[in-house]
Amino acid sequence: MHDIKWIRENPEALDRGLARRGLAPEAARLIALDERRRAAIAKVEQAQARRNAASKEIGEAKKAKDEARAQVLMAEVADLKASIPALDAEEQTASRELDEALSWIPNLPLDEVPDGADEHSNIEHHRFGAKREYSFSPKQHFELGEALGQMDFEAAVRLSGSRFVVLKKELARMERALGQFMLDLHANEHGYTEVAPPLLVKDDVMFGTTQLPKFADDQFWTRHTWPSHKDVNIFFYQAYNQNQQSNLFENRKVYELEVPQLTEDSAKSLNSFLSANRLGLIPTAEVPLTNLVRESIVDEAELPMRLTALTPCFRAEAGAAGKDTRGMIRQHQFTKVELVSITTPEQSKSEHERMLSCAEEVLRRLDLHYRVMTLSTGDMGFAAQKTYDIEVWLPGQNLYREISSCSVCGDFQARRMAARYRTKEGRHVRHVHTLNGSGVAVGRALIAVMETYQQADGSIAVPEVLQSYMGGVKVIAAK
Repeated sequence: MHDIKWIRENPEALDRGLARRGLAPEAARLIALDERRRAAIAKVEQAQARRNAASKEIGEAKKAKDEARAQVLMAEVADLKASIPALDAEEQTASRELDEALSWIPNLPLDEVPDGADEHSNIEHHRFGAKREYSFSPKQHFELGEALGQMDFEAAVRLSGSRFVVLKKELARMERALGQFMLDLHANEHGYTEVAPPLLVKDDVMFGTTQLPKFADDQFWTRHTWPSHKDVNIFFYQAYNQNQQSNLFENRKVYELEVPQLTEDSAKSLNSFLSANRLGLIPTAEVPLTNLVRESIVDEAELPMRLTALTPCFRAEAGAAGKDTRGMIRQHQFTKVELVSITTPEQSKSEHERMLSCAEEVLRRLDLHYRVMTLSTGDMGFAAQKTYDIEVWLPGQNLYREISSCSVCGDFQARRMAARYRTKEGRHVRHVHTLNGSGVAVGRALIAVMETYQQADGSIAVPEVLQSYMGGVKVIAAK
């Protein structure tokens, strides 16, 4: 989240940064909301100051035996006391509206990020290895997996619906081997601390890493307890009664029947009602790992803090209808190794390069061909200042596909989380900088290994670095 004080002092800089993302200017609107908030605060402070002064004057009037003046002052204090709750409510509403507006404004790109509307403006940074030559036409991973009898999409549909998979035998073991290999590499050689975080998190945690409010529909949600029938009936009874006086519902004819449709305000009220006490399934371990420093002040000596985790991840893929419907490329549930760094502002840029190299090392040891792309302003994520994507070559698809995304976020997430550090001298408290990256997506690594290491008979050679994790298995073949 952006600092409103910085926006007041640098409105043109905010609007220039948003324009580079293809967005409309927002500084004037945000400053106007802040003016309203500041005016509301001033009214509260003035009322409180006058109440305190009048209370003091009452004592002076009584001491001077001026009862008439004392009565006038007591009446004034009573009026001020009665008015302050309404003034407080006005200030809280103004603050809430400003915070809500700020929560929808994305991070600003660094100067070196290439300008562009979408992925077509991304710039290749470098590449590793070369495309392999085959004496046969390479197959896609799902063709290989199904022929081996170890990748079952039909069973997954019966269990859970589309965008799931059931892996069996050696392919299931290879997925596990890949995750363990990556975690061992990052924890043992790259200096990351292994963490086993919760997979269910609160709304505030999702907000901290910017899944909320913008990407609420991309998440899977669950609740401790669902509303009882009585609770639901009470909500709609209250909504109906309010409708009689405030048009909470808009009546629209559907098939000649009068059907109540929720207005925007009542829809928000219903959403708040249903989301109470919910927990979200993590879309990435970035969410719990980054939030480990929320609402805290760490010592500068602890930074950089490097964290890694191997977890299942869950995404609703709300905007992915019709995309990658075959195979494992885009799943509702997948496994990923995540890398998170918490740094000082001075460390974050160099840490970004380091994180990228750590993610790349996974693919280098697997001997997979890939390229690194610097994302354009139009293709970067909401929270990012700069992003590198690692795209692995998939011979079966004859395409490069993203397998890791490494981003530096500056203090954007830290402000949402109230995550700060105390400088070495102990004289200053500043917001930390946060970084995150895939180290890497395990499912897509499995796809890349299968397509890269496939053989003419449909078997798959096991990369040397994985063989010890596979109990010495060197080839996965149909049995």
